[in-house]
Amino acid sequence: MKFVTGGTGLIGSHLLYHLAKEGHNLVALKRPTSNINLTRKLFEAYSPENTKLFDKITWVDGEVEDYQSLLNAMNNAQEVYHCAAIVSFSSKDANRMLDVNVGGTANVVDACLELGIERLCHVSSVAAIGSPMAGNEVDESVPWGKSKGKSGYAISKFLSEMEVWRGVERGLKAVVVNPTVVIGPGNWDSGSGQIFGTIAKGFPFYTTGVTGYIDVRDVAKAMVLAMQKGLWNKKYILNGENLSHKIVFETIAKAMGKKPPTINAKPWMSAIAWRFAWLGSKITGKPSALSRDTARSGHAITHYSTELAKKELEIEFTPITEAIANTVKVGRL
Repeated sequence: MKFVTGGTGLIGSHLLYHLAKEGHNLVALKRPTSNINLTRKLFEAYSPENTKLFDKITWVDGEVEDYQSLLNAMNNAQEVYHCAAIVSFSSKDANRMLDVNVGGTANVVDACLELGIERLCHVSSVAAIGSPMAGNEVDESVPWGKSKGKSGYAISKFLSEMEVWRGVERGLKAVVVNPTVVIGPGNWDSGSGQIFGTIAKGFPFYTTGVTGYIDVRDVAKAMVLAMQKGLWNKKYILNGENLSHKIVFETIAKAMGKKPPTINAKPWMSAIAWRFAWLGSKITGKPSALSRDTARSGHAITHYSTELAKKELEIEFTPITEAIANTVKVGRL
């Protein structure tokens, strides 16, 4: 039996779909308040007949922060895919991310060790990898460096990886994947889906920063390949293409039939914008789509190497134009 955390999220739902198509026996953890209909809609969006696949998933209530509920849910599992995490670049969520992302991963690792489950695939992020010397690509060998100046999300994902390596020291067989910005159909109000939700409203601004983007279906495929190949105690950057935000925004707008953004948001404009967004969130009580960290990242230029994943996982990544087209075709879930 394969056990999946975060099955109602972007990566977890696509992983469940990938595994279900292969006919595996699946158990997925969900919070009591989670809406599994989002995952059901995803299955149906790819094919109306996929409801039968969805119904083969056994859903169990629990939380990664609750060790006992996790222990009960993971009983009888042969391998675990840990996708559950909070993705936020708001400073107010920093402690919550430490509880869920770090504490939850520690619980998953400890439960694997206690139950004798040897195989774990952990979803991390390129945010957990350090910054290279100017002009160099980021690969798996780049050290973390200092935490000062890094986002709360990045710190939580780095510390989460440390929990996995702690488990490895105690005999756990684990593989870590570090995706770049994940593109795929899902909730357009959170995570990377906010890019689509924002552009759907006719967003006029773009930035000229560069980062990596990856099709969510490739992330799921890579995770399964890593487990099947038994590539233990290693980590893999998963990246489809390194692209400017301008190009990505324009491609999404074109796919949606929207006017592409035409105003280049300079760093000083972004600095003002995130402060107004912060003030607006304080007044309305609603989370802001723009934070200091996201504003800064919009102007950063970072290229990610995926040579190791291509060589050892033997995977070819989907062009981002196809990932965007798939996301727009399925639409908001």
